[in-house]
Amino acid sequence: MKKTFRIRITIIAIIVICVFAIGIYQLIKNRSKQYEIEKVNEYNYFVLEQDDKYGVINKKGDIIIETQYDDIKIPNPEKAVFVCYTGENIKILNDKKEAILTQYQKVEAIRLKNIASDLMYEKSVLKYEENGKYGLINFEGKKITKAIYDEIDSLPYKEGELIVKQNGKCGVINIKGNKKVNIEYDQISVDGYYTEDNQYKYAGYIVSNTTEEGYRYGYINYDGEKIEEVEYNELSRVTHIEDNENVYIICAKNGQYGVTKNGKELIKNEYQSIHYDETNKLFSIEKSKKYGVADLNGKMIIPVEYQQIDITGIYLYAQNNQGTTVYSAQGNQVNIDTDISILETQNEKYKIRINSSKQNGYGVIGKDGKQIIEEKYNYIEYLYDNYFIVSNENSKLGVIDDKENVKIEIKYDSIQKIENTQIIQTTLTQENTTQLYSNEMNQICDIENALVEAKDNYIKIYNEEQTKYFDKEGKELANTEVYPNNQLFSKKENEQWGFADKNGNVVVDCKYEKVTEFNEYGFAAVKLDGKWGVINSQGKEVLEPTYELKDQIEPSFIGKYYKLTYGFGEFYYTDD
Repeated sequence: MKKTFRIRITIIAIIVICVFAIGIYQLIKNRSKQYEIEKVNEYNYFVLEQDDKYGVINKKGDIIIETQYDDIKIPNPEKAVFVCYTGENIKILNDKKEAILTQYQKVEAIRLKNIASDLMYEKSVLKYEENGKYGLINFEGKKITKAIYDEIDSLPYKEGELIVKQNGKCGVINIKGNKKVNIEYDQISVDGYYTEDNQYKYAGYIVSNTTEEGYRYGYINYDGEKIEEVEYNELSRVTHIEDNENVYIICAKNGQYGVTKNGKELIKNEYQSIHYDETNKLFSIEKSKKYGVADLNGKMIIPVEYQQIDITGIYLYAQNNQGTTVYSAQGNQVNIDTDISILETQNEKYKIRINSSKQNGYGVIGKDGKQIIEEKYNYIEYLYDNYFIVSNENSKLGVIDDKENVKIEIKYDSIQKIENTQIIQTTLTQENTTQLYSNEMNQICDIENALVEAKDNYIKIYNEEQTKYFDKEGKELANTEVYPNNQLFSKKENEQWGFADKNGNVVVDCKYEKVTEFNEYGFAAVKLDGKWGVINSQGKEVLEPTYELKDQIEPSFIGKYYKLTYGFGEFYYTDD
């Protein structure tokens, strides 16, 4: 009995140890896939260009590296690591002009792809070459991977992940050197899934190999798990379904389309085409020129027997020889005129009703179906609160409320709500003017040849003569509110510009045609006789007005150098 008991205890102990070991393994495996993209809190260094040669300046405008190189890349402007090119030769320098990372050959920055930013390179790793192979190091020179790869390149859209090649095959590693996708594919691309909160973090990988019959595609999710074998002629993720953990894929075998969810079949591969309707979260399917509709669970809510199905708004219009049958998004028949379409809005109180039998057939109904705005417009778009953008028969735009009171006159060529604000921007093309309206639909400015910039906490609208600021509801802000850390602020007197302190006392005489506010580096641009110069935060002239910068309304300076932007957000400073 005691022996049997001991055996049982031993078996239980072994099981516990195995479970614990598996848990530890999974924890280590998951941690290996994690990485942190380094944040840049402050720009300390900038590329300087003079006479087609490149150097480096700091944020005071001091030259750190003389302009003697054919090119310079600063992968992380917070750190003194400068990749300097002279022909084919590459040298890595620090802010003391010392060569660093000399124990490695041909160290280079890794340029990001399809990333909308002026930070165009991986900000914490570099690649190096050894015996014709490539590996990764960090900025301190610590080796992350051995030089075992034939190529290392950035993975489009996914900062922190890299495509690597070995023996003609591709895989993916992260900036810690850990494998995300096995090196066994001919091509790898990102599926395009994007959310506002996480950008492309939860995007997966479409992988492919070449066969005698052509390309075959498979799918690996963001966590590195293969959920579709490499066996499809075509494959695409339904990126409009915002679900980080559940992946819907439309895929084709031998020209026959189907749908899977996390690798499990929802709709069999027996259709000639499948399209996703984002509004109603449905799949429109075709087989032998007959059409039907399936829901996200793969259930056929409209049989594949119609000659045509049009999805307009919340209703589905199915046509056959007997006429048109209208269905709801749940697959129920609806008794509604086939000329009528209903569009949902962001506010459940309102739906846009379109009568296609009328020339100007747009109106608005409530959730009870009662008419709120008469069908007399040729376009309506819900704005916010109880406001709507409308267009008349002359294709001019304005704003009305749900009582049909005109809030913004119907005369504009374009109207849009500035993103993440309640400010409305309108334009009159012929007059080349831009107007802004507050959240209460009051006009707050009207400026010719204007540029509008949406910042984190305010809106800036400006031209060559003036600059105005507004908060996100449309209240005008003083420059002292917009730049609370500055000591001096632009001031206009007698049609001339200068600078005053926070109390309005003039510190720099109002003698300029135009000035800018001081930037985060403590420099402001001043314009006199059509030329631009620079003053510092003490109000002293760094450079008298010298530059004729006709293509810049508000140039930005560091010291005597002005900023130029070129290609994909990259920029440098120059005095040429």
